Amino acid sequence: MNLTERVVVVTGGAGGIGAALARRCVAEGATAVVVADLDAAAAREVAAGIGRPASAQALDAADEEQVRALVAEVEQRYGRIDLFCANAGVATGAGLDADAADWERSWRVNVLSHVYAARAVLPGMVRRGSGYLLHTCSAAGLLTAVGDAPYTATKHAAVGFAEWLSITYRDQGVRVSALCPQGVDTPMLTDGLAAGHLGAQVIAASGAVLDPDVVADAVIAGLAEERFLILPHPEVAAYARRRAEDPDGWQSGLRKLVRRLRG
Repeated sequence: MNLTERVVVVTGGAGGIGAALARRCVAEGATAVVVADLDAAAAREVAAGIGRPASAQALDAADEEQVRALVAEVEQRYGRIDLFCANAGVATGAGLDADAADWERSWRVNVLSHVYAARAVLPGMVRRGSGYLLHTCSAAGLLTAVGDAPYTATKHAAVGFAEWLSITYRDQGVRVSALCPQGVDTPMLTDGLAAGHLGAQVIAASGAVLDPDVVADAVIAGLAEERFLILPHPEVAAYARRRAEDPDGWQSGLRKLVRRLRG
């Protein structure tokens, strides 16, 4: 996909990867970029910092009616949505101690928000015979987020749903990519480190922590090649192969890393 003169929606766009994607889409020549986020004030700040053609929209990506309303409004205003970036996500830093609210919120934001976006935007894309869905899924969806059971389970589900969409709709002109970065310098990681969450410590110890703009660069390259898996950390592909070929050895290595971090 070439982003010149495209209409783009980015959920979770008020910071981190979402804000970087919004900036980069405008730089690549998009006609319109809608920065959507639960934090409306932060979304407006990001859009104002980018300038035209960016605009802001308050959105709870885990509320299907709000997602439908946003898609309808953007399609009415611009006639179409070419790229929908379902980027909202949450982590818990919890294992078996995660309560029902943690699981519910993780499921709604990390999985159902993607389902709601697809339900809302796919009819128009299929009707036109073209469109692109970018789902931010995390390397945890291919591997494991040590120390965060809800995040691990829901990100695996997110990758599985993205794959299902790609298989089902590619022949109707809709492309799908799953963005699966490892460590990224966003509040999700930095707040986890500050709180002493084991999962954040494992991520920080496992490889480079990338700037969100570097992730956005990888996304642009991945969209241009229409790759299903977009891996800003190339080593994630090697980790996934190792995990598939030798699951016992892979788990043993992670346990060793955890023991080392725990001292």
